[in-house]
Amino acid sequence: MSQIQLTPAERKVHRAEAHHLDPVVMVGGDGLTAAVKKEADAALKAHGLIKVRVFSDDRAAREAMFQTLADELNAAPIQHIGKLLVLWRPLPEREKTADEDRKPGPRDVKVLKYSTRGGQRPEVKTLRVLGNQRLTSGGQVKRSKPKQVSIKKRSQG
Repeated sequence: MSQIQLTPAERKVHRAEAHHLDPVVMVGGDGLTAAVKKEADAALKAHGLIKVRVFSDDRAAREAMFQTLADELNAAPIQHIGKLLVLWRPLPEREKTADEDRKPGPRDVKVLKYSTRGGQRPEVKTLRVLGNQRLTSGGQVKRSKPKQVSIKKRSQG
């Protein structure tokens, strides 16, 4: 595999995004083992942009590891600073599974409660209404009842 080529501007953007990240893969004294490559590949699939910490004092060895990881994992080398390596690979497209049986999810509803005395601001309350609940006109949350189906329709269906 060959590594991805990025423009300096794209590399700069990825460096900025990686700044706050913590290292997700650690390379110990054994160096670049198959397990380390597998973990780095899994992390790239999950996150796209990762930091790798190398516990080695040899800068040339770290540089070689950086190039090896980038080549073998088809990733773009973003930055090598000290013992940290930053790699990027575009995230694979995920297929979204549509669940037809899915019910509506929770939603947040703002309820205004007006004061009995005039001239005061209404009290604003945010309520979370779940899929199996409804909101009454008085601002109460009630569990919704299943829709009534007549005996005649039930026997036909």
